Amino acid sequence: MRREGVVLALACAGSFVVILDATIVSVALPSIRFGLGFPAGALAWVVNAYTLAFAGFLLLGGRLCDEFGVRRIFVLGMSLFTVARLAAGLAGSPETLLVARTVQGFGGALLMPATLSLLTTTFTEPASRARALGTWSAVGAAGAAAGPVIGGLLTQWAGWRWVFFVSVPIGVVAVVAAGAVLPLRDRTRPRGRLDVLGAVLSATGLVGVVYAVMRSSSDGWGSAAVLLPLSGGLVLLAVFLVHQHRWAGEPLVALGIFRLRSVSSGNMVIFLLGLGFLASPILLSLYLQDVHGYSPMRAGLAYLPVGVAMFAGARTAGGLSVRIGPRRAAALYCAIGAVGFAAIAVLAGAHTSYVVSVLVPGMVFGFGTAAAFTPITVAATSGVPERQNGLAAGLLNTVRQTSGALGLAVLTALAAAVTAGSPSGLPKGEALVHGYTAAFLASAACLAAAAVVAALTMPGLSSPRRERAGRPGRGTTGSPQGSPRGGR
Repeated sequence: MRREGVVLALACAGSFVVILDATIVSVALPSIRFGLGFPAGALAWVVNAYTLAFAGFLLLGGRLCDEFGVRRIFVLGMSLFTVARLAAGLAGSPETLLVARTVQGFGGALLMPATLSLLTTTFTEPASRARALGTWSAVGAAGAAAGPVIGGLLTQWAGWRWVFFVSVPIGVVAVVAAGAVLPLRDRTRPRGRLDVLGAVLSATGLVGVVYAVMRSSSDGWGSAAVLLPLSGGLVLLAVFLVHQHRWAGEPLVALGIFRLRSVSSGNMVIFLLGLGFLASPILLSLYLQDVHGYSPMRAGLAYLPVGVAMFAGARTAGGLSVRIGPRRAAALYCAIGAVGFAAIAVLAGAHTSYVVSVLVPGMVFGFGTAAAFTPITVAATSGVPERQNGLAAGLLNTVRQTSGALGLAVLTALAAAVTAGSPSGLPKGEALVHGYTAAFLASAACLAAAAVVAALTMPGLSSPRRERAGRPGRGTTGSPQGSPRGGR
């Protein structure tokens, strides 16, 4: 039991520092620009360099966990992440900071699947796994909510460099504890060959797609700066799928894993959830600043109650997922999230109070959406052979990261388009409200769709059983990436 507690603490520490980074740095960008003399057009790359490396290598990170063992990849990922954070805090030039952020993104791509794989391999009993995943999700929600507040306080009182230094002690302690507690990979199991070509194709394809999505909000979907990387990324991903199916002797992604109903449905639902939800901190912050005139710090503090509700939702999700099954729990929580977003859309207004238009509906969608991640994760990692736990974790995180980037681009573009199309005589504040209302309604629609898809496609088992690998496909005979049969 003591070892299980340490494993849970390590997984939560890894999730916390990675998710915290997604929100803590953005608050410090103006200070970083002044401190290092960043050109205005290059400042966004402090965030983009990390995001692209993180999204591009998540699949590889999951596969490496299966091949080299979770302990090694966790230690490697946390070490790279921590050293890169330290280097970023010490950076004396924009170039140094961007290199450090890229390395940090790669470290995070190794670390995040390892944290999930740690839990799915350690907590095998359904009830204990659901509770562990609920705690893991709750800590991640706390990191997301605390990022803007911690970032604002550190930037204001200690300087922007402490935004990077703050998580270094957590990383050092986690690396030491992981080396002492986590078991080494089972040496009796044969190690497969790494699909280098598949790793290159998937990483460059994902980077191209995510980069295009990120550029779309500023350049528009019809610009060459968006269409070229988008089309190139999609072509590379198509070649990657052909390579996995026909050419790879030991593929990076055994496509047979999608025959598992739990995996395919869980990834579909989390795509819709990420599409509607993961942009909400930025949308709400922009709404409060643009419509109500909040400062960035005040907007960050205003989101804090939503983060508290997210933590509470994630903490309660494990028990309910066991009692009523992941399908019903996911559908219920996604429906609650949809109600919260719809309420914000209906109540938004230039003269509506914060409590009415943001606090109450924000806590509703925060509770529901954060809680939904637990049953979805339970489903998407259930029935997966142990040798493919890392792959399942990498897939889930890749889908979530990609859907979040796509959702942010689409929802901000929608808000801008509706605002620009408002009647010319309308006050600016009211035009902005129309834009943000459209974005929140779209978020509600995504969450409602996630609830429907969860109810119709996810397995209804409250005690998911581990399934055996099925008949191997082409090039997978004797491979640890054997193709599993679809199950119920």
